[in-house]
Amino acid sequence: MFSSALVFAVIVVGGVTRLTESGLSITEWKPITGILPPLTQDDWNVEFEKYKATPEFKMLNHSMTVDEFKSIFYMEWGHRVLGRIIGIAFVVPLAYFALRKQLSASMPRQLTAMAALIGVQGLLGWYMVKSGLEDSIVETNSVPRVSQYRLAAHLGTAFVLYAGMIGTGLAVLFDWKYANKGVWSGLKDGTSWQTILSNPLVKRFSRASWALTGLVFLTALSGAFVAGLDAGLVYNEFPYMGGRLVPPTNELFDPAYAKDPSRSDLWRNVFENPTTVQFDHRVLATTTYFATAALYAASLRPAYKAILPPMAKRFAAIAFGVANIQVILGISTLLYLVPVSLAACHQAGSVALLTSMIHLLVALRRPGAAARAWRQASVAARRQRQP
Repeated sequence: MFSSALVFAVIVVGGVTRLTESGLSITEWKPITGILPPLTQDDWNVEFEKYKATPEFKMLNHSMTVDEFKSIFYMEWGHRVLGRIIGIAFVVPLAYFALRKQLSASMPRQLTAMAALIGVQGLLGWYMVKSGLEDSIVETNSVPRVSQYRLAAHLGTAFVLYAGMIGTGLAVLFDWKYANKGVWSGLKDGTSWQTILSNPLVKRFSRASWALTGLVFLTALSGAFVAGLDAGLVYNEFPYMGGRLVPPTNELFDPAYAKDPSRSDLWRNVFENPTTVQFDHRVLATTTYFATAALYAASLRPAYKAILPPMAKRFAAIAFGVANIQVILGISTLLYLVPVSLAACHQAGSVALLTSMIHLLVALRRPGAAARAWRQASVAARRQRQP
C-alpha cells in the first residue's frame, strides 16, 4: 500500500513535470550516479551546456539562464529520484519476505512481476525522453515534445503498476480480516460470501464493474495523448467544439495527418490530430461518467441493494462521487487553458477514480485460498475447545 502511494505520487509529479515542460532538461539517463544533482557551479554549467544542444533549448528556451534551468532540472530530477525510491521501497521488502518464506504460494510471482515492471517503467521513461531530444524534431514539429505514443505507454505502465500494487495490498488486508475475524466485504458474518458471489445479479454487477474499470483506464490513457499533443489548448469550451457538439468530419479526419499517398491511414488522426484526440477524450470521459452513474444507480435498486455486500455499495457511491469531481476538474482545466494546478489535480483525479474502482473489485472478490484455509482451521480449533 505504501508503494502504491509512492506510485500515485510519481504519476502526479510526472504530470507536473510534463505541464511545466521540465521533462527534457536532463539529457542523459544514469540510473546510479544520476541520483545526485549537480553540486557545484561547474557541474551546473556542464549540464546546462548539454541542455543547450537540445531542440527544446534551440526552439523555445534559447534565452534561458542557468538559474532558470535549475528550476526545470530539479523538477525532472525529483521525478526520476522518486522512481528510484519506489524501486528500493518495493524490491528490498520483497526480497526480505521472499527469503523468509512469509509469502503465500502465488505471491512471489505476482510481486516479482511488479518489480520487473518498475524496471520496465524506468526504461520506458528514458525511451520517451529520447524522443524529445532527437534533432529531427526541429524539422517535423513546430514545438519540441516527446512522442505521445511513448508518453501513453509510460503513463499506462504506471497505471498498471499502481493497480497491481494497490489491488494486491487491498486483497491482503481484506483476506487478513476474513481469516482472523470472519469479516468479508463489510459483513461481520462472512460465511455468506459464497451465496452472495454466486448470485446472478452480483455476477452481472461484478462484470459491469470490471468493464467500467477498463473504461476508466482507457479514458486515462487517452488523456496521455491529450497531454502529449497539447490538445487541451484547442477548443477551450464545453460541451461544444467550435459551436458544435462534433467538429466537422474533414477536421476530425484531416488528410494532412495521413502518411500514405492513398490516405488509407487516416486512422492516424485518432492518435496524432489534436482536435480528434481531444474529441475522443471527451467522448470517453462522458461515457465513463454516465457508466459510473449507471453502476451507482444499479446499486440503489432494491434487488441489488438487498444482495450486494456493504463495501461494494459504498465504493460504487464513492466512485460516482469521484467521477463528479473529475468531470468538474476536466471541464475547468479545459476552460481555463490548462493551468498547471488544475491539470495536475485532473490527472490525480483519474488515479483516484481508478482507486475507487479497484476497491469495488476487491470488495466483490472471494477470500484467497490461504485466508479460507486459515479461517477453517480457526473455526475448527474453536469448536474443539468448546465443552
